Amino acid sequence: MSTRVILITGANGDLGRAIARAFLDESPDNIVWLAVHRRREHAEKLAAANPDRCRVVPLDVTDAPSWQQAVTRILTAHQRLDVLVNNAGTHDDALLATMKPDVWRTVLAVNLDGVFHGCQAVLPTMISQRSGRIINIASLSALLAPAGQTNYAAAKAGVVALTQSLAKEVARIGITVNAICPGYVDTGALATMDAAARAQAVERIPMRRFGRPEEVAAAVRFLACGEAGYITGSALKIDGGIL
Repeated sequence: MSTRVILITGANGDLGRAIARAFLDESPDNIVWLAVHRRREHAEKLAAANPDRCRVVPLDVTDAPSWQQAVTRILTAHQRLDVLVNNAGTHDDALLATMKPDVWRTVLAVNLDGVFHGCQAVLPTMISQRSGRIINIASLSALLAPAGQTNYAAAKAGVVALTQSLAKEVARIGITVNAICPGYVDTGALATMDAAARAQAVERIPMRRFGRPEEVAAAVRFLACGEAGYITGSALKIDGGIL
């Protein structure tokens, strides 16, 4: 079947939209669902520009019933779901000694619980199809944890471990599960960095530049394609050579 149905979370952000555009450009048969929570203006603009192949669906990734509603809506429309990209994420940095418990819980809920709920929501369909691609957006912080990010680094390290364990569980039935660990990528998430902080960060990168959302999106698209069918349980870093 040439038509593929793709669900991308965190689709209002720069990286989510870059991933969506990569799939839209890949094939005119791809149908992309943009999952959004509170903010949706950028996702709606992308959907409006591709009305036949791109749709917006509300989704709170921390809420299992919200996942079920979103997946049910997609299955009602297409009777299949081929690719899930768990891209939604957040961070709220603080030193552990002064981190508030609700900050810890919120960051883990979005970054780790959201991936758990998403995988659990799509697996029944992918198992029945005996095919599927799950790509989880982790972070270089999962592999090289910086100070001040105990919550975020722990959550993203959990995403990598979840990815590797789930990959083993579903490998025999045609489902691959992979993680991507971006380093510094020039998205809105870095917009609050001042010039000095940006210069210091760039100095740490052997390529001496931040990554582009399109470079991460290209890796996501590859891991979702048929030619990547023997790649599963991987954690691909995209960091300009930091690690």
